[in-house]
Amino acid sequence: MAIPQTPALETKFAAADLSGIDGEGVFSGYASLFGTADLSGDLVMPGAFRRSLANRSAGGIRMLYQHDPAEPIGVWMEIREDPRGLFVRGRLMPDVARGREVASLMRAGALDGLSIGFKTVKARADRTAGIRKLIEIDLWEISVVTFPMQPDARVSTVKTTGLAARMRRAARSLHPIRTTR
Repeated sequence: MAIPQTPALETKFAAADLSGIDGEGVFSGYASLFGTADLSGDLVMPGAFRRSLANRSAGGIRMLYQHDPAEPIGVWMEIREDPRGLFVRGRLMPDVARGREVASLMRAGALDGLSIGFKTVKARADRTAGIRKLIEIDLWEISVVTFPMQPDARVSTVKTTGLAARMRRAARSLHPIRTTR
């Protein structure tokens, strides 16, 4: 009797088009874009994440740094499909050193990619176009990465309201406002 083999976990990179990261480490964006083939020739189809998200929800998907299972950096608060792709909203953990580093790098614009770690459930090869259409994906994790596979999706805005307020308070303490009599 043959023993069925478990399919290998795949990793795909997709840059984040994040709407921002605030002073508490909350950010949002797209971990995967529909209708855009990545650099390896995979094209995620609308609905590909539906079953996986219904089974796992955001709390069951891990947020990692560079796909390293030893480097969890936060939690996903929301993951959903919309017409553009896989929208995500997450929070970097300030009590985790790497989480603080990632937040700082995102604010500086030095780190802006997201990447999905998944197992392909159903795919169809389009040999004419040289792509593989991913019809159903079992999503395991989404990582913040340096080099994403979908290069056009990037961090768009970085909110630093918490940081800006702290900097203004620090500046006032160094240079108190002088009043005239």
